[in-house]
Amino acid sequence: MEDDDRPLSPISSRSDAASLLARESLDPYSRDECDARIALLHAEIARVTAHCDRALAHRLAADALFGRKP
Repeated sequence: MEDDDRPLSPISSRSDAASLLARESLDPYSRDECDARIALLHAEIARVTAHCDRALAHRLAADALFGRKP
């Protein structure tokens, strides 16, 4: 994968796992390894989405209880 094809992190100064994965070369991976990596990434996306949903529900409950702050 060329450097130009790699996604840019919205938080470029961080060295979190997603940013590190985006910078990793995919050249040494076989087709089976790519498929396994994709499955793992889909599972991680589902985990992060569930966390975001819970965080939103928590925020909405707090706003309903205490009122939204400007």
